[in-house]
Amino acid sequence: MKLLLLFISAICLSTTGISQRAEAQNYPWCAYYGGFDDGGTNCGFTTFEQCMETARGLGSNCQPNTQYQPPTGPHRSNKVQSRHPY
Repeated sequence: MKLLLLFISAICLSTTGISQRAEAQNYPWCAYYGGFDDGGTNCGFTTFEQCMETARGLGSNCQPNTQYQPPTGPHRSNKVQSRHPY
């Protein structure tokens, strides 16, 4: 009976981590290695400059990620705020 209880407890504990949803990474820039059909693709870059630094020297190029969707919710403003709002 103790063995059965231990076995059931182990199953419950091991399935606890499975309930979390996996989501793909979503970044706006992709590096295409070796052309569009021949090589691989890495869509893990937040800026064009970051993508080009990785692709430079490999004969690769960077293009916008066509699957990119910006995160929902409030976004940080890029507007420069003055020190004195009057």
